[in-house]
Amino acid sequence: MRTVWLNGEFLPETEAKVPIFDRALLFGQGVYELTPVLDGHFCNWPHHASRLERSKALARISDDTDWPAVIAQLIARNNLTEGRVYLQITGGAPDDRDFLSPRPPAPATRFAFTQEAALIDVPKARTGLKVMLQQEGRWALRSAKTTQLLYAVLAKEAAREAGYDDAWFVEDGLITEQTSANAHIIDSRGVLVSHPVDYGVLPGVTRICVLEIARDMGLAVEERAFTPEELHAAREAFVSAAGSLVLPVTEVDGLPIGNGGPGVLTAEIRQRYIARLRAV
Repeated sequence: MRTVWLNGEFLPETEAKVPIFDRALLFGQGVYELTPVLDGHFCNWPHHASRLERSKALARISDDTDWPAVIAQLIARNNLTEGRVYLQITGGAPDDRDFLSPRPPAPATRFAFTQEAALIDVPKARTGLKVMLQQEGRWALRSAKTTQLLYAVLAKEAAREAGYDDAWFVEDGLITEQTSANAHIIDSRGVLVSHPVDYGVLPGVTRICVLEIARDMGLAVEERAFTPEELHAAREAFVSAAGSLVLPVTEVDGLPIGNGGPGVLTAEIRQRYIARLRAV
């Protein structure tokens, strides 16, 4: 049975309970991070920690948990070699439901758990993702990694029902990102184009590394929004996320991207990123 961590205790997953008045449950006042685990080690923590601080500040949540120590213990206790660690911090559980937090605030609810998952030998890395375009409908503050994920859930369900792997959001005629990953193209000039980090997209940790790797490869990088027309005309398309690393996108709305197969540059970026994670 998996061991999880809740408010300072390591527990069997069946014994971990959160009160019904928790503010993440009632109001979505919660933030989270997910870090990949390779060879038994969690990756990119400084970037995740920085984003977590920004998310907590926006959500008005206070917490000083020593997360690296917790994560390392969880990995060891669950003998996790490859997969993910998820952590969440909420606005706590006051005595009753009220839109306003009590003063002083209730102590934050904190929990974390591991997930076994293949990150390296992934079939979609060889075949590519098939995605559809979906009108953007999420709340505007997307730069914080909060638990406001209902629209992303609905979009993923709609994509599955339509026979696709996922969906890319479109807002005012421009691509924002995939439901739970940053979106990128290699355009007809061979330039990597990625939506700038602002309120419209999540500042992805994997995205930071991907752009560094691309520049190291000698690729020109433009941080700007791009249109569906540019996406369809692109040589390659791919997504980046902590939970899936880098994966090619080979089809959008039933139309092939490039030659219809995973791109050569995408594959190299993926391999270099994996090597970087393993070298830390």
